[in-house]
Amino acid sequence: MRSENTPFRGGPLDGHVLPILLGPTGHPPKWYEVPVPAHDGRPPMLHAYRREPAGHTKRLGIQRGWVYEYAPEGRERRELKWPWSKPGGAASGGPRPTGTTPNE
Repeated sequence: MRSENTPFRGGPLDGHVLPILLGPTGHPPKWYEVPVPAHDGRPPMLHAYRREPAGHTKRLGIQRGWVYEYAPEGRERRELKWPWSKPGGAASGGPRPTGTTPNE
């Protein structure tokens, strides 16, 4: 497996550079989570880092690589969006148009 030295910005890993395993597309994962064990009866913590572009070249605008930015709010959860789902429609559990019944 290939790895890439990726810098971290913010949070407890600020300034550290860690080797991160690359996926099949050659990119590191979109999120990197660092578990911190509990001490003195406190609950364990999970620090989350979001992958961001490190910068672009001046002349051609090619991306230089990746950097992980600290996300103090934690990892954002997303809903799956299927192409056949309509916003607010019956597939998503939203309200039905007036005058229709489920058996029509």
